Amino acid sequence: MRYISTRGGIQPISFKDAVMMGLASDGGLLLPQSYPTITQEQLESWRQLSYQEVAFEVISRYVDDIPAGDLKELINRSYATFSHPEVTPVVKKDGVYILELFHGVTLAFKDVALQFLGNLFEYILAERKQTLNIIGATSGDTGSAAIHGVRGKKGISIFILHPYGKTSAVQAMQMTSVTDANVHNIAVRGTFDDCQDMVKELFGDLEFKEKYSLGAVNSINWARVLAQVVYYFYAWLRVTDETDAPVTFSVPTGNFGDIFAGYVAKRMGLPVETLLLATNENNILTRFINESDYSLGGVVSTVSPSMDIQIASNFERYLFHLFAENPDKVTGAFTELKEHGRITCTTAEMTQVRNDFCSTSVNQLATLQTIRDFFAETGYLLDPHSAVGVKAALDLLPADFTRICLATAHPAKFSETVEQSLGYPVPAPESVKELYGKPTRCEIMDADIDKVREFFIANIG
Repeated sequence: MRYISTRGGIQPISFKDAVMMGLASDGGLLLPQSYPTITQEQLESWRQLSYQEVAFEVISRYVDDIPAGDLKELINRSYATFSHPEVTPVVKKDGVYILELFHGVTLAFKDVALQFLGNLFEYILAERKQTLNIIGATSGDTGSAAIHGVRGKKGISIFILHPYGKTSAVQAMQMTSVTDANVHNIAVRGTFDDCQDMVKELFGDLEFKEKYSLGAVNSINWARVLAQVVYYFYAWLRVTDETDAPVTFSVPTGNFGDIFAGYVAKRMGLPVETLLLATNENNILTRFINESDYSLGGVVSTVSPSMDIQIASNFERYLFHLFAENPDKVTGAFTELKEHGRITCTTAEMTQVRNDFCSTSVNQLATLQTIRDFFAETGYLLDPHSAVGVKAALDLLPADFTRICLATAHPAKFSETVEQSLGYPVPAPESVKELYGKPTRCEIMDADIDKVREFFIANIG
């Protein structure tokens, strides 16, 4: 399996090189040259497999430069840190299935990918006798999951940028309470998009990237997306044990990475009727799907902060396929976005988009109401991102479909919002209680690329 760039400017590379490159050297995102096909017969043979075994079946089809035994060991080690034996269990509540993705060390779906990526980095660096300096941007969950995925790993330093005051208190503490010498948190006076733009600019400086051995943990890294493809297969196998109704997934997303993983699973042959993309007030993706309007606006701060994003970085991967894998057209689209603040598509292209996805936007009042009502009806507590996905599914997907809603975080990560909805505090797991009172370390600075660069150079190694 070889990997290419959405911008067409690199020669095909191996999986391990794709992991280490992160963002392609031509500024594009890496994708496999083709997607392996899983037949229905093969899929049926996976029914009795554990999560780790399903992960090996999926991931190994994209990896031909790591021995099978080593890959199995990396997968097993990555998911040994999860608190549930199924890793991503599925529970049925009030006519929908909840795919619980929050049983990792930081209680968010990002752990599924970042525990694996952290172990991959360590494996490849040891093999190549190299070091790595990771730079990433986060709207809340990626940062803490990345930090916990690489803390204690040999040869790795990590720098995480997050928007100052725009994450939940628990998200901020999970990042800044890790005071290991190789962990550096930067709180940026700005938005997630400001953080992401600066990270992309640093990676786009090829001389800087090579000199300082930069690595990516954001979902611009293909290994992140690949690890997330697994739980679509696993969930499908679990729910179709008890129903033969058409399967749909409702995915709360701001950066398009989680739903792109579902799109990949579908391209591989997973029988999925539709993928529902659920947004909050930062609804550029919903406007695009429903109104053919991909135009930038201001970022709105909401009760679901991990989705407070305008520029969805993984959207480029989808556009590459939408544009018939024409890298020149992808480059032109992002030139148009930079110069005019929008991307335009043809009528035929928009027809394809609506064949691939449906979408709706859920505002803050509806999100809070969904947390309250769903808890009253089922006794199940949703975090404000998962509530967006559940509300979207109940509103848009037929009741006679099998509706799988991705629960992307534990409600304790957003206890302020959940308490606002219910009117009383909710119990916190021990891992959250332990955060309070811990010493923290964080550098607060303006959204200034030169200051970020200076801080990075002063603190590497």
